[in-house]
Amino acid sequence: MGPLPRSAGVRFDTRTAISPEPNDAALVARCRAGDHAAWHELVERFSRYVYAISVQAFRLPHHDAEDVFQEVFARAYQQLDKLRDDEAIRPWLGQLTRRLCIDRLRAGAREAPAEEVEPAGIDETISELDEAFAVREALAAAPEHCREVIDRFFCRDESYATIGAALDLPSGTIASRISRCLAGMRKFLEGKKPAASAV
Repeated sequence: MGPLPRSAGVRFDTRTAISPEPNDAALVARCRAGDHAAWHELVERFSRYVYAISVQAFRLPHHDAEDVFQEVFARAYQQLDKLRDDEAIRPWLGQLTRRLCIDRLRAGAREAPAEEVEPAGIDETISELDEAFAVREALAAAPEHCREVIDRFFCRDESYATIGAALDLPSGTIASRISRCLAGMRKFLEGKKPAASAV
């Protein structure tokens, strides 16, 4: 690959949702082909994930998390050809982020042995982040009517009656719609193959 494309203004953005289109493998293929717009999309798609690992799992201060963020995507750009399975981009970025966070912690506490540098419960925290981002991806892939009722019911804690009144639908329809939408999201999540072996 050529030099890292200039990405003025492209930084982690905690407000950006993960977009399922195009799929990860297609996006990585476009990046490998030198598509700079695809690279920017890849950074946007995974910026929250990388930053969340740095801040939530490793509890790095903001300035260290931002340095890790920049280094992860610089290395990912340089080493993208080493990724064996294009669909495995998220676990690959997760592992790269983990290694760079550990390096950052070691640099701050040189006298501590390596096993003491990694925070307790890190595997569980990263697993929870993986699950949360997978659910976000499934929700983003759902039709608009599903996103609306799922958001209202689970995020805003609205009742069937409140949702029904807002959408001009009977409460029973809201219940069945939530059930169908959750089934669709479950099917989407089950269709995602585990890619850890490709990292």
